[in-house]
Amino acid sequence: MQMSADGKKLFRNSLIVLSVLSATTALVAPMRPAFALSELKHQPGEVPQKPAEEADKAAPVEEKQQDASPLELPLPDPLIRKNETVTEPAEKEPVVTDDKPDEPQKPVEVLYDINKAPEAVRRMRQLIVEAAASGDIERLRPLLGKGVTETQVSLVETEEGPVETLKGQSGDSDGIEVLAILLDVLATGFVHVGEGTPDDMYVWPYFAEKPLAGLTPPERVELLRIVTAGDFSDMQEFGSYNFYRVGITPDGQWKFFVTGD
Repeated sequence: MQMSADGKKLFRNSLIVLSVLSATTALVAPMRPAFALSELKHQPGEVPQKPAEEADKAAPVEEKQQDASPLELPLPDPLIRKNETVTEPAEKEPVVTDDKPDEPQKPVEVLYDINKAPEAVRRMRQLIVEAAASGDIERLRPLLGKGVTETQVSLVETEEGPVETLKGQSGDSDGIEVLAILLDVLATGFVHVGEGTPDDMYVWPYFAEKPLAGLTPPERVELLRIVTAGDFSDMQEFGSYNFYRVGITPDGQWKFFVTGD
């Protein structure tokens, strides 16, 4: 059966109207109210579900618990890494110094002729010999000087005068022993040291400036006229002469008369 053109048109319009009514009905249908999770009723035996927010908050805690593990120390780096070039330390350059090897010590020239000393030295020596030979230690006082020119008679500072100090060093109260030693010292050979320097000096006995190991037999005899064999043995152990010695400057100043190291 064939429909007429008007019938087809009427049928199509009817379908359009029905479609519009169906869409409108869906739009105007009342929305169901949303219930809170806590208001939902669970069926017996059903496990309640946690809210999404609470589940999200609990997740990090669980992750932390799963990630918790004993503290591990990092392994040390290998001493030699692969594909790494190992360079050897550069050799140290030799240290160059300006120090020169010690030059051999010049032999000491021992003098016995007093005429080889300056006139001022000869005169002071003669005055000392005459005062010591007199047996009166007070005759040394004007020769010992004062102030900056005072003769050094002790390696230790003292408030006493030089004569009083020498008396204290003597085995007797009058200082006779010291006078005898002074004469014996000035009777030996002497040496000239520090020539051309502020320490220019004529020194008695020459043992004070000469190594004891190099003494000849006659020189040892001369030394034992001043000290005992026991003293000489102690000096050898010490390494040098350490008994009384006299020093006079080229201008005739009596510089020292001391004993000790």
